Amino acid sequence: MSEELPAYAERVLEAVERIPPGRVMTYGDVAEWLDEGGPRQVGRVMALYGGAVPWWRVVRSDGLPLPGHEARALEHYRTEATPLRLTAGGDPRLDMRRARWDGSPGQEPGQDPGEVPRRDG
Repeated sequence: MSEELPAYAERVLEAVERIPPGRVMTYGDVAEWLDEGGPRQVGRVMALYGGAVPWWRVVRSDGLPLPGHEARALEHYRTEATPLRLTAGGDPRLDMRRARWDGSPGQEPGQDPGEVPRRDG
């Protein structure tokens, strides 16, 4: 592996670093946000270089934790208060409706993407 990252990998990793704690994006969301590549390309970048960024915030669209990394991911989700739900079998899964981030600044954890932040006072 060379010391310099490919340009696409740099953009993917920068996008991942912008995902706020308690929120997630799918591989496809990241590709769409970058307007380049697709879920497989993002997945490849994450597999090769994602260890240095909050990898647990990039997920499959079904909300299941990354296979082989479930326990570590769940620790991060619980620490960051990422919305979770239980499957019929009792296994934790991301609550994608509440956890998914659309890239908008100021979107609070647990807030639906279409919901407007409330200003009290």
